[in-house]
Amino acid sequence: MSKKVEDLNIVCFGEILWDVLPGGAMPGGAPMNVAYHLKKLGFEPKLITRVGYDHWGEELIQLMKKSEISTDYFQIDHDSETGKVIANVFDNSNVTYDIISPVAWDQIQWDESFEQLVSESDCFIFGSLITRNEKSRSTLYQLLELAKTKVLDINLRPPFFNKKIIEDLLIHTNLLKLNSSELELIAGWFSCYDSDEDRMRLLQDRFDILTIVVTKGGEGCTLVNNGSVYTHRGFKVKVADTIGSGDAFLAGFLSYSLQDKSLQSAVEYGNALGALIATYSGACPQYQKNEIQMLINKNFGSSNNNPA
Repeated sequence: MSKKVEDLNIVCFGEILWDVLPGGAMPGGAPMNVAYHLKKLGFEPKLITRVGYDHWGEELIQLMKKSEISTDYFQIDHDSETGKVIANVFDNSNVTYDIISPVAWDQIQWDESFEQLVSESDCFIFGSLITRNEKSRSTLYQLLELAKTKVLDINLRPPFFNKKIIEDLLIHTNLLKLNSSELELIAGWFSCYDSDEDRMRLLQDRFDILTIVVTKGGEGCTLVNNGSVYTHRGFKVKVADTIGSGDAFLAGFLSYSLQDKSLQSAVEYGNALGALIATYSGACPQYQKNEIQMLINKNFGSSNNNPA
């Protein structure tokens, strides 16, 4: 029998920061975004991260407490400032990022309390951006040896990645989430395949990854698992901005798959949450859980594909 939602032990590891947008600063960072949405969906995620000993860091801690997200595993850095990303938004959907470096989340240090937390976790979620600095990367590698189910959310931000490190992460991955351009780039290191499905199967076979899901923005997603392909055409919405939509997708998808619901329903729910967040500004807006189902009901019969 599957665990209750609130009893599932989910750990997110990595960056927490401020997205500095034209309209002001908003909390961000992929691991934090995923934790935020999982909390909205009824889970109790733990977030391992690091902030500076400054106003920006204190504000993030207070915001997490307000959202009832545990800050037990937040580290305070007295030498480095809290992370910031300068986001430049063009025509609501095209976003470029200037990621300040180095900052506090580059310096996440090993702590003995992590060992039991991660070894007993039902799901350990991490990204590739956190590996840009040796200190946080070393801590991540230690945690990957402990975690049972590892979820990698690729986030390729030049110049903060390289082939060797990405390969190291893929070797330790059970579920890989990435977008079409990231899939094309990574698969291109090993092949000249033209189709997403061929590229996904290549990575799946080469790195022994059970599940790969590729997000395609407003065009939905494709998922490959155990020889089956699942697709969803996405939801048509009026976009405010796409910041954090991929993170919302991952949270929505995991909320269903961790409860042993069908993968087809999981990709539908993930797409619905990602689309809903795109109708708001910023990665972590205030919304009600029932808005997700309302969006699904509104699009019922027009967005689903069956597994191939």
